[in-house]
Amino acid sequence: MDLPVLVGVDGSEESLRAVDRAAEEAALRGAPLRLVYASLWERYEGSLIAQEVGKPAEEVMGQDIMDAAERRAHRHHPELRLTTAVLADEPSFGLVNESGTARLLVVGCRGRNAVTELLLGSVSLSVAARAHCPVIVLRGGPERRTTPGRVVLGVADKDAGPAAVRFAAEEAALRGVPLEAVRAWRRPAHGTTGHPLLADGPAQAQEEEAADALEEALRDLPEGLERRRTAEGPARDVLVDASRDAGLLVVGARRRSGRFGPQLGRVAHGVLHHAACPVAVVPETD
Repeated sequence: MDLPVLVGVDGSEESLRAVDRAAEEAALRGAPLRLVYASLWERYEGSLIAQEVGKPAEEVMGQDIMDAAERRAHRHHPELRLTTAVLADEPSFGLVNESGTARLLVVGCRGRNAVTELLLGSVSLSVAARAHCPVIVLRGGPERRTTPGRVVLGVADKDAGPAAVRFAAEEAALRGVPLEAVRAWRRPAHGTTGHPLLADGPAQAQEEEAADALEEALRDLPEGLERRRTAEGPARDVLVDASRDAGLLVVGARRRSGRFGPQLGRVAHGVLHHAACPVAVVPETD
Protein backbone atom coordinates (compact mmCIF):
# COMPACT_ATOMS: atom_id res chain seq x y z
CA MET A 1 0.00 0.00 0.00
CA ASP A 2 1.40 3.38 -1.05
CA LEU A 3 0.79 5.46 2.05
CA PRO A 4 0.15 9.17 1.42
CA VAL A 5 1.54 12.32 2.94
CA LEU A 6 -1.42 13.89 4.76
CA VAL A 7 -2.03 17.59 5.33
CA GLY A 8 -4.68 19.40 7.35
CA VAL A 9 -6.32 22.30 5.51
CA ASP A 10 -8.55 24.98 7.06
CA GLY A 11 -8.26 27.92 4.67
CA SER A 12 -5.78 29.91 6.77
CA GLU A 13 -2.44 31.19 5.50
CA GLU A 14 -0.69 28.75 7.85
CA SER A 15 -2.58 25.77 6.45
CA LEU A 16 -1.79 26.82 2.87
CA ARG A 17 1.90 26.88 3.86
CA ALA A 18 1.34 23.37 5.20
CA VAL A 19 -0.03 22.36 1.80
CA ASP A 20 3.18 23.64 0.19
CA ARG A 21 5.35 21.67 2.62
CA ALA A 22 3.25 18.50 2.33
CA ALA A 23 3.34 18.64 -1.46
CA GLU A 24 7.12 18.98 -1.29
CA GLU A 25 7.41 16.03 1.11
CA ALA A 26 5.16 13.89 -1.12
CA ALA A 27 7.15 14.77 -4.24
CA LEU A 28 10.46 13.91 -2.53
CA ARG A 29 9.09 10.51 -1.52
CA GLY A 30 7.21 9.76 -4.73
CA ALA A 31 4.13 9.39 -2.55
CA PRO A 32 0.54 10.53 -3.06
CA LEU A 33 -0.76 13.61 -1.26
CA ARG A 34 -3.99 13.61 0.73
CA LEU A 35 -5.69 16.91 1.60
CA VAL A 36 -8.13 16.83 4.51
CA TYR A 37 -10.51 19.56 5.63
CA ALA A 38 -12.19 18.64 8.91
CA SER A 39 -14.66 20.98 10.58
CA LEU A 40 -17.96 20.89 12.44
CA TRP A 41 -18.86 24.19 10.73
CA GLU A 42 -20.28 24.21 7.22
CA ARG A 43 -18.73 27.56 6.33
CA TYR A 44 -15.31 29.06 6.93
CA GLU A 45 -15.21 32.85 7.23
CA GLY A 46 -11.76 33.94 6.16
CA SER A 47 -10.75 36.81 3.89
CA LEU A 48 -7.64 35.06 2.52
CA ILE A 49 -9.43 32.04 1.14
CA ALA A 50 -12.35 34.22 0.00
CA GLN A 51 -9.95 36.12 -2.26
CA GLU A 52 -8.52 32.83 -3.51
CA VAL A 53 -11.89 31.39 -4.55
CA GLY A 54 -13.46 34.69 -5.60
CA LYS A 55 -16.44 34.57 -3.26
CA PRO A 56 -17.68 36.67 -0.34
CA ALA A 57 -16.28 35.26 2.91
CA GLU A 58 -19.74 34.27 4.18
CA GLU A 59 -20.26 32.06 1.11
CA VAL A 60 -17.02 30.07 1.31
CA MET A 61 -17.70 26.37 1.91
CA GLY A 62 -15.45 23.48 2.85
CA GLN A 63 -15.25 22.24 -0.73
CA ASP A 64 -14.13 25.70 -1.87
CA ILE A 65 -11.25 25.53 0.59
CA MET A 66 -10.35 22.06 -0.62
CA ASP A 67 -10.44 23.12 -4.29
CA ALA A 68 -8.11 26.06 -3.56
CA ALA A 69 -5.69 23.79 -1.67
CA GLU A 70 -5.71 21.29 -4.52
CA ARG A 71 -4.84 23.99 -7.05
CA ARG A 72 -2.05 25.22 -4.79
CA ALA A 73 -0.56 21.73 -4.40
CA HIS A 74 -0.50 21.19 -8.17
CA ARG A 75 0.94 24.63 -8.85
CA HIS A 76 4.51 23.56 -8.09
CA HIS A 77 4.06 19.77 -8.27
CA PRO A 78 1.66 19.02 -11.12
CA GLU A 79 2.74 15.37 -11.19
CA LEU A 80 1.40 14.62 -7.70
CA ARG A 81 -1.23 11.96 -7.23
CA LEU A 82 -3.79 13.66 -5.03
CA THR A 83 -6.88 12.74 -3.05
CA THR A 84 -9.12 14.96 -0.92
CA ALA A 85 -11.61 14.61 1.91
CA VAL A 86 -14.05 17.09 3.46
CA LEU A 87 -15.04 15.73 6.88
CA ALA A 88 -17.83 16.88 9.17
CA ASP A 89 -15.65 16.24 12.19
CA GLU A 90 -13.62 17.96 14.89
CA PRO A 91 -10.25 18.82 13.23
CA SER A 92 -7.84 17.03 15.56
CA PHE A 93 -10.01 13.90 15.73
CA GLY A 94 -10.40 13.79 11.95
CA LEU A 95 -6.66 14.22 11.32
CA VAL A 96 -5.65 11.66 13.94
CA ASN A 97 -8.07 9.16 12.45
CA GLU A 98 -6.69 9.78 8.95
CA SER A 99 -3.10 9.47 10.23
CA GLY A 100 -3.62 5.74 10.73
CA THR A 101 -3.16 5.24 6.99
CA ALA A 102 -0.55 7.95 6.32
CA ARG A 103 3.24 7.98 6.28
CA LEU A 104 3.49 11.63 7.38
CA LEU A 105 1.12 14.38 8.55
CA VAL A 106 1.81 18.11 8.09
CA VAL A 107 -0.05 20.81 10.04
CA GLY A 108 0.31 24.59 10.23
CA CYS A 109 1.03 26.68 13.28
CA ARG A 110 -0.97 29.83 13.99
CA GLY A 111 1.04 32.78 15.29
CA ARG A 112 3.79 33.17 17.83
CA ASN A 113 2.19 35.01 20.75
CA ALA A 114 0.88 33.34 23.88
CA VAL A 115 -2.80 33.57 22.97
CA THR A 116 -2.54 32.16 19.46
CA GLU A 117 -0.17 29.41 20.57
CA LEU A 118 -2.67 28.39 23.21
CA LEU A 119 -5.39 28.21 20.57
CA LEU A 120 -3.11 26.28 18.24
CA GLY A 121 -2.57 23.73 20.98
CA SER A 122 -6.11 22.43 20.66
CA VAL A 123 -5.27 21.09 17.19
CA SER A 124 -1.52 20.93 16.54
CA LEU A 125 -0.49 19.76 20.00
CA SER A 126 -3.37 17.29 20.17
CA VAL A 127 -2.48 15.86 16.77
CA ALA A 128 1.23 15.66 17.62
CA ALA A 129 0.38 13.79 20.82
CA ARG A 130 -2.03 11.31 19.26
CA ALA A 131 -1.17 10.78 15.58
CA HIS A 132 -0.17 7.33 14.40
CA CYS A 133 2.53 8.65 12.04
CA PRO A 134 5.23 11.35 12.23
CA VAL A 135 3.84 14.89 12.38
CA ILE A 136 5.56 18.01 11.02
CA VAL A 137 4.35 21.22 12.68
CA LEU A 138 5.36 24.32 10.74
CA ARG A 139 7.07 26.51 13.28
CA GLY A 140 8.80 29.71 12.15
CA GLY A 141 7.70 32.48 9.80
CA PRO A 142 6.78 32.17 6.11
CA GLU A 143 10.37 32.73 5.06
CA ARG A 144 11.38 29.43 6.70
CA ARG A 145 9.50 27.46 4.05
CA THR A 146 12.21 28.04 1.47
CA THR A 147 15.14 27.66 3.86
CA PRO A 148 16.65 24.18 3.38
CA GLY A 149 18.99 24.18 6.39
CA ARG A 150 20.26 21.08 8.12
CA VAL A 151 18.17 18.47 9.91
CA VAL A 152 18.70 18.47 13.69
CA LEU A 153 17.88 15.33 15.67
CA GLY A 154 17.34 15.73 19.39
CA VAL A 155 18.54 12.65 21.27
CA ALA A 156 16.92 12.58 24.71
CA ASP A 157 17.13 10.01 27.48
CA LYS A 158 14.21 7.86 26.37
CA ASP A 159 12.32 9.56 23.58
CA ALA A 160 14.63 9.59 20.53
CA GLY A 161 14.37 5.92 19.63
CA PRO A 162 14.94 4.14 16.32
CA ALA A 163 11.89 5.67 14.59
CA ALA A 164 13.04 9.27 15.16
CA VAL A 165 16.60 8.44 14.11
CA ARG A 166 15.41 6.76 10.90
CA PHE A 167 13.05 9.64 10.08
CA ALA A 168 15.76 12.28 10.60
CA ALA A 169 18.26 10.35 8.47
CA GLU A 170 15.69 9.83 5.71
CA GLU A 171 14.69 13.50 5.67
CA ALA A 172 18.31 14.65 5.47
CA ALA A 173 19.06 12.18 2.66
CA LEU A 174 15.98 13.17 0.66
CA ARG A 175 16.90 16.85 0.88
CA GLY A 176 20.64 16.42 0.49
CA VAL A 177 21.38 18.38 3.67
CA PRO A 178 23.57 17.62 6.70
CA LEU A 179 22.18 15.73 9.68
CA GLU A 180 23.23 16.91 13.13
CA ALA A 181 22.46 14.81 16.21
CA VAL A 182 22.42 16.69 19.52
CA ARG A 183 22.38 15.34 23.05
CA ALA A 184 21.92 17.71 26.00
CA TRP A 185 23.49 17.12 29.40
CA ARG A 186 23.30 18.87 32.76
CA ARG A 187 26.10 19.79 35.13
CA PRO A 188 25.43 18.35 38.61
CA ALA A 189 23.91 20.93 40.93
CA HIS A 190 26.24 19.92 43.78
CA GLY A 191 29.74 18.63 43.20
CA THR A 192 30.91 15.62 45.16
CA THR A 193 34.01 17.44 46.24
CA GLY A 194 35.18 21.00 46.70
CA HIS A 195 38.78 20.27 45.77
CA PRO A 196 39.67 22.54 42.82
CA LEU A 197 41.53 19.77 40.98
CA LEU A 198 38.46 17.50 41.11
CA ALA A 199 35.69 20.07 40.73
CA ASP A 200 35.08 19.25 37.06
CA GLY A 201 34.94 15.50 37.64
CA PRO A 202 31.15 15.12 37.93
CA ALA A 203 30.54 17.41 34.96
CA GLN A 204 33.02 15.50 32.81
CA ALA A 205 31.34 12.25 33.74
CA GLN A 206 27.94 13.64 32.72
CA GLU A 207 29.29 14.85 29.39
CA GLU A 208 30.95 11.52 28.66
CA GLU A 209 27.73 9.70 29.54
CA ALA A 210 25.85 11.95 27.11
CA ALA A 211 28.39 11.22 24.36
CA ASP A 212 28.06 7.47 24.96
CA ALA A 213 24.26 7.71 24.82
CA LEU A 214 24.51 9.65 21.55
CA GLU A 215 26.71 7.01 19.97
CA GLU A 216 24.38 4.25 21.15
CA ALA A 217 21.31 5.95 19.69
CA LEU A 218 23.02 6.36 16.32
CA ARG A 219 24.75 2.99 16.13
CA ASP A 220 22.59 1.69 13.27
CA LEU A 221 22.96 4.75 11.05
CA PRO A 222 25.11 4.39 7.92
CA GLU A 223 28.43 6.17 7.76
CA GLY A 224 28.41 9.81 6.75
CA LEU A 225 26.58 11.53 9.59
CA GLU A 226 27.85 15.08 9.41
CA ARG A 227 27.99 15.96 13.09
CA ARG A 228 27.33 14.53 16.53
CA ARG A 229 27.64 16.83 19.48
CA THR A 230 26.74 17.19 23.13
CA ALA A 231 25.67 20.50 24.66
CA GLU A 232 25.30 21.56 28.26
CA GLY A 233 21.87 22.80 29.33
CA PRO A 234 18.20 21.82 29.55
CA ALA A 235 17.23 19.72 26.53
CA ARG A 236 14.48 22.09 25.44
CA ASP A 237 16.77 25.13 25.48
CA VAL A 238 19.56 23.29 23.66
CA LEU A 239 17.21 22.16 20.88
CA VAL A 240 15.47 25.52 20.54
CA ASP A 241 18.89 27.14 20.15
CA ALA A 242 19.88 24.54 17.52
CA SER A 243 16.64 25.23 15.62
CA ARG A 244 17.58 28.86 14.88
CA ASP A 245 19.54 27.99 11.75
CA ALA A 246 18.02 24.57 10.99
CA GLY A 247 15.54 23.49 8.34
CA LEU A 248 13.88 20.84 10.51
CA LEU A 249 14.10 19.74 14.14
CA VAL A 250 13.22 16.09 14.81
CA VAL A 251 12.22 14.78 18.24
CA GLY A 252 10.95 11.38 19.29
CA ALA A 253 7.80 11.02 21.36
CA ARG A 254 6.80 8.27 23.72
CA ARG A 255 3.26 9.31 24.55
CA ARG A 256 2.31 9.57 28.22
CA SER A 257 -1.21 8.86 29.39
CA GLY A 258 -2.59 11.87 31.21
CA ARG A 259 -5.85 13.11 32.63
CA PHE A 260 -6.93 14.39 29.21
CA GLY A 261 -5.59 11.52 27.12
CA PRO A 262 -2.17 10.97 25.49
CA GLN A 263 0.32 13.76 26.11
CA LEU A 264 3.75 14.69 24.83
CA GLY A 265 6.80 14.81 27.03
CA ARG A 266 8.09 18.16 28.25
CA VAL A 267 10.86 18.44 25.67
CA ALA A 268 8.61 17.77 22.66
CA HIS A 269 5.93 20.06 24.07
CA GLY A 270 8.49 22.81 24.70
CA VAL A 271 10.09 22.78 21.26
CA LEU A 272 6.68 22.79 19.56
CA HIS A 273 5.99 26.09 21.28
CA HIS A 274 9.40 27.72 20.94
CA ALA A 275 11.39 26.29 18.01
CA ALA A 276 12.38 28.65 15.20
CA CYS A 277 11.96 26.03 12.45
CA PRO A 278 9.48 23.26 11.59
CA VAL A 279 9.37 20.45 14.15
CA ALA A 280 8.83 16.77 13.35
CA VAL A 281 7.38 14.71 16.21
CA VAL A 282 7.98 11.00 15.58
CA PRO A 283 6.03 8.45 17.65
CA GLU A 284 8.09 5.72 19.26
CA THR A 285 6.78 2.35 20.38
CA ASP A 286 8.05 0.49 23.43
